[in-house]
Amino acid sequence: MPRPFRSSPRPLALLLPLLAPALSAQTTELPPVVVTATRSAQPADTLPVAVTVFSSDDLHASPSLAIDDALRSDPAFSLFRRTGSLTANPSSQGVSLRGIGPSGASRSLVLLDGVPLNDPFGGWVAWTKIPKLSLTGAEIVHGGGSGAWGNAALGGTVQLFTTPPAGNHASAEALIGDFNTRGGEVAVTGSTPDNRNRVTVDAAAFTTDGVYLIRDPGAIDRRAALDYQRAQATFRRALTATLDLTVTARLYAENRDNGTPLQGNSSDEKFLSAALTGSDTNAFTWSAVVYAQDQSFASFFSSVNTARTAETPANNQYDVPATAVGGAFTATWGGPSDDAITTVGVDTRTVQGETDESFLYSVPLSQFTRDRRAGGEQAFAGLFARHDRALTATLRASAGARVDYWQNTDGFRRERNTLTNAVTLDQHFADRDGVEFSPNLGLSWQPAPAVRARASAYQAFRVPTLNEYYRPFRVGAVTTNANPALDPETLTGFETGLDFGRANAPVGASLTAFVNELHDAVSNVTIAPNTRERRNLDRVLVQGLEASVHATPHRTLTLEAAYLFTDARVTAPGANAPAALDGNRLAQVPRHTVTTSATWNAPAAFRFTARVRWFSMQYEDDENTLRLDPAATVDLGVSRRFARRWEVFAAVENAFDAEVQTGRTSAGVVNVAPPRWSRVGLRYDW
Repeated sequence: MPRPFRSSPRPLALLLPLLAPALSAQTTELPPVVVTATRSAQPADTLPVAVTVFSSDDLHASPSLAIDDALRSDPAFSLFRRTGSLTANPSSQGVSLRGIGPSGASRSLVLLDGVPLNDPFGGWVAWTKIPKLSLTGAEIVHGGGSGAWGNAALGGTVQLFTTPPAGNHASAEALIGDFNTRGGEVAVTGSTPDNRNRVTVDAAAFTTDGVYLIRDPGAIDRRAALDYQRAQATFRRALTATLDLTVTARLYAENRDNGTPLQGNSSDEKFLSAALTGSDTNAFTWSAVVYAQDQSFASFFSSVNTARTAETPANNQYDVPATAVGGAFTATWGGPSDDAITTVGVDTRTVQGETDESFLYSVPLSQFTRDRRAGGEQAFAGLFARHDRALTATLRASAGARVDYWQNTDGFRRERNTLTNAVTLDQHFADRDGVEFSPNLGLSWQPAPAVRARASAYQAFRVPTLNEYYRPFRVGAVTTNANPALDPETLTGFETGLDFGRANAPVGASLTAFVNELHDAVSNVTIAPNTRERRNLDRVLVQGLEASVHATPHRTLTLEAAYLFTDARVTAPGANAPAALDGNRLAQVPRHTVTTSATWNAPAAFRFTARVRWFSMQYEDDENTLRLDPAATVDLGVSRRFARRWEVFAAVENAFDAEVQTGRTSAGVVNVAPPRWSRVGLRYDW
């Protein structure tokens, strides 16, 4: 588990008297450098917002098999539902930070080496495309204080890094586990003798028969199998002493079974990016990046009878093509150790996508009787600037602003009768555009070497995705309609915090209080039995506390705990939603989340890890009628290095086989996360 810069109020109050002597005796260590919050390198202990930093060791030593599950050691991080990417439907894999996420679309921007990973059409994240073995670190910035990234960074940002050190090195990993799980990955970096040229290749393949997705499987239910393959190659060249070029290409394919013979989905992607970075001797650095992404998605939905003995086709999204093209330029004056840092830049992104699908299945005819095409284009362009300055020896201030222009064009929805080929619906939606202003202010005060206070205020926004505007969908008996009239979501937030202990010190604690007011929140609103529609809620209030404490009582033992309290409620439904929603909690947001972890580097080159995650009850639906019970999971891992380059490892997730409810229908069907899942593997480094 990483060391976040926040902590629980109750443990903090009990521990501070005991921690004080240790805090005063700490030696000076350099804090981690964070680039996600401000788009420029800055020490984490100077930022006015809450940040969690993961080292490569944190990620690789985690007992979690998937990257998103490893990031869950930060209680503020979750996908829309309680389950992870190995079993969740891709369309529900959007990121929620601090409970800001009233639907499956991601309210946080996820980046890999500075390039968005959010799906162009739906905004969700395909976590299995991330090159896990090549990861060198990750950062999570909570709240709209990372608004320098613009659209989609409404609730914060998550950035993953793969930049390797200079030289030649490689790693390979193979694993087997329960449910016929098998996987392997290899990452190789080669450099020329002068280190001016480096090539990194990461390739992986994974397959599993999967687990049942519901509590009481019937005759029609099947395990949710998964297999994926990915390959990523990165070429880095030092063009001059101050100019570097990086080119990255990625291929990715994934196939899933979603729990019954008919239901499943598939994804594939082709990706290419190029980046130039430059610097001079006067602490001036700049970077320019361009990227292009082409992908497709397909998904089949069905309706299962009450006895779970048969299913009927409901919707066949046989093709959802989407493309994204973007670029950014960033310039920074001043480095991490300077008294003043100024960052300015511009970025742009264009998205095009549509859904091609069959629906309205006729049982007597054994075929779909309608065909639908719906989609459009989106364009974004933004200017941003930020200045961070030391006002005194102990006080720093920051101010930033961003202006974005967004545009929706060529929106359409066309349907035809497949029996007669007659057009039954032909809609073309008016083009829309707008300008969003996102300012932020922050203060960081360090009255003592091991004590820091911080405060920040910010605004952020998110334009709904093409999926939310134009794609209706059906899961079981529930149909959710699209809404081309949706307005952008906007967030106004404030947070303040206290940090005790220097970064990477043996002992530390932190506490953050936050208030976020979300206007025009896009939610799946129930408008009739088994019918929902994406609609804007006038106002949602998300407020709470984040807290953490960490200690290293011995050089071989690390103990950490973190807590999140979130009260996320509808405070003004508005004219677009039933008045009964007033005061309701947001769907899929628990009020309390706790994570604890322990890592012991034991004698004889053994390492033991343990992680516990507990979350309180939450609701499946906007009406707060479908309750999901509280649950706790325990993950355990052990590894041992031998013969210098070899490492054998074993891990078990949900070790005590707890039931984790992830969904519930009005008919009483309960969806569940994976049961106990064990694996063993071998890793080789050379």
